Amino acid sequence: MLRKKTKNRKAPSSLWRILGTFFFLSLTVIVALSAIGTAVIVSKLAQDLPSDDEILSYKANEASVVYDRNGKVITKLFLENRRPVELKDISRWMVMSTLAAEDSSFYSHHGIRPLAILRSIFSGDGGHGASTITQQLARNLFLTLDQTMQRKGREAILSLRIEQLYSKDKILETYLNAIYFGHGAWGVGAAAQAYFGKPPSNLTLAEASVLAGLIAAPERYSPIKNLKKSKVRQRYVLQRLTTLGWITEEQKERALSEKLTFNNTTVKNVLNVNKAPYFVSHILFKRLLPKYGRDRVYSSGLKIYTTIDLDLQIAAEKAIQELKSEGAIVALDPETGEILALVGGKDFKVSKFNRATQAYRQPGSAFKPILYTAALESGYMPTDHILDKHISYEIKESVDKIWTPGNYSKKFAGEEPLFEALTHSHNTPAVRLTDLTGVEAVMSMSRRLGITSPHLSPALSIGLGTASVTPLEMASVYCVYANNGKRVTPYSIREIRDNNDKTLENHTPKLEEAIDPSTAIVMRSMLIDVVKAGTGRRAALTGYEVFGKTGTTNEYSDAWFAGGLPGLVSVVYAGNDDHKPLGRGATGGRIALPVWKNFMEKAVTMRTYPSTFDVPENSAVVKVMVCRKSGYIASDGCSSAELYLPEDRAPKAVCPLHGGSPMMAMEDPNAPRLLLLPQDSSFQLGEMTVPSELAPSMIPPSIPARVPPAIAPATDPYADERETPATVEDKYQQLLKQYGLSD
Repeated sequence: MLRKKTKNRKAPSSLWRILGTFFFLSLTVIVALSAIGTAVIVSKLAQDLPSDDEILSYKANEASVVYDRNGKVITKLFLENRRPVELKDISRWMVMSTLAAEDSSFYSHHGIRPLAILRSIFSGDGGHGASTITQQLARNLFLTLDQTMQRKGREAILSLRIEQLYSKDKILETYLNAIYFGHGAWGVGAAAQAYFGKPPSNLTLAEASVLAGLIAAPERYSPIKNLKKSKVRQRYVLQRLTTLGWITEEQKERALSEKLTFNNTTVKNVLNVNKAPYFVSHILFKRLLPKYGRDRVYSSGLKIYTTIDLDLQIAAEKAIQELKSEGAIVALDPETGEILALVGGKDFKVSKFNRATQAYRQPGSAFKPILYTAALESGYMPTDHILDKHISYEIKESVDKIWTPGNYSKKFAGEEPLFEALTHSHNTPAVRLTDLTGVEAVMSMSRRLGITSPHLSPALSIGLGTASVTPLEMASVYCVYANNGKRVTPYSIREIRDNNDKTLENHTPKLEEAIDPSTAIVMRSMLIDVVKAGTGRRAALTGYEVFGKTGTTNEYSDAWFAGGLPGLVSVVYAGNDDHKPLGRGATGGRIALPVWKNFMEKAVTMRTYPSTFDVPENSAVVKVMVCRKSGYIASDGCSSAELYLPEDRAPKAVCPLHGGSPMMAMEDPNAPRLLLLPQDSSFQLGEMTVPSELAPSMIPPSIPARVPPAIAPATDPYADERETPATVEDKYQQLLKQYGLSD
């Protein structure tokens, strides 16, 4: 019986061992298969995920910043507006509010919270709302927003890897710099500025709780769009902080009652350029995008230091609003060629056409200084005489066979010194002087002084300003007179650095001698007289030497004033884009000059300028007072003008018309000459009221034997105009698409 009992006991024990072994082996197989399956799934999910090196090398898109010459921010260029900041530079209230709203156990988990995920799944949320800050970061940086289990798995894998590669503080810093806060602001640095106009280090608890509340749904909780919803979300964040014991009930209530001031000019899109839009567009499409491409310009954090003075730019933008028509203002530093202000129109949103750089327009008499400079270089003197009388030319190739230029006043002054002809902007002397000097010499001089326009034609009317040029070109020309003869190349960018502060390019002034300093000084003195006694009188600025010239085209379609003072040259152009007349009597002196003066009056209060122009001691010129009628040295009875003349060619005799010795005038080797064309011989000569034998030397200059120019003045100078507001707008939109800046 005992044996039998013992035998019966062993049988069940053996069975259990067998079953246990089987269960253990099955479980091992299942675990192994699960491990293999999990490994396969993880491996599959991990495919195409970034490597550790790629994760470590990640850098968020960073806006490029455009600065003025004084370090003021003009604009930011961005696809995602970011201002990366370090964690130490973020308000502790912002850090606490973010953790309370998004992941209060951030510093205790390892990237994911399995229990939170399971709770979310079993509650029917499908895992939504259980994401840690690390998971959100992984999703925002490297994954899509697809609501699939596959994406969530990939997110979890990435999160664990990120936690291994980075410290908690670095993860939180990266997260705060990466998330979207709405209104184009990416990261807390941009958001603090966009919403509150301050750096993130200065955010209060009330402000920080508003921003932290935006993370879940920036557009829904935007305080600018819906303050009521924003306050509800803020209350939630503050309550979370109170529940966690991170703030007191009193602090919560104080934050809720704090009155917040929001910045209502938040940046809405990449093309919203509020300051200096024509200038920014100019450097963007002419320099930055062609050289660096869209991604580098808009995403790599370039620092672009420009030449403009933002204060002068704003003054110019305000001044241009005085015009009833469209127009442009350009201001240059004549010593360097730096563009200090550039306004291409009254409203960039209405028209992208940059009239400062793209509008080729006839400058009228503002072009005459180029002619007179060529004449001075050819040996003619400001005191030489010329006729302001009727003159006609036969142009066989023209529809109108006879060309007869006239004056604005419809009157003629008769015989007058060259400087007086310029001061009062008489046209027939300019035509005669063009003929005497030679059209090719005038064209050559215009190129030397800075005119690059393709719209120069060898017509006799070129001296009247019938070539089409831009305001920027004219500003370059007038710089030559301000800086004693040096041509400057206008430039807009001083330096560009990358986000590591490495210099990518650096620009310095480019100057070359265009004309002899003495010629420039003489010409400038003639233009100063235009402001003192001629068509530019209203441009005078108390305490400063000012030079300049008005310009008006036929039918009053374009009005100009170009000129400057020591250290600043500016040009104002006014005109309609369709070339319709500005109105009868709409001269450069009436339309453009007041705008120019308004701008310059503001300019002299913003920067310090010398009161007089520099005349080097070694300049071969002498300052003299000459009679406006005779061109001789002025006596007490003369109406006089102060001019610089070549020291070896300045008249020595006193004006014989107003008390000087006729004999000495006759013997003066530098006596003014009367410049005559062959067809002028029919006019009575020596009209000054002095004995004919003592009249200015009536020796016609040597006139080259040549056929007069056969090209007539253009009847419609804009017939073949290539760039119009419409074509520029189309081109602008094409460039936006080309560089991926619009759909």
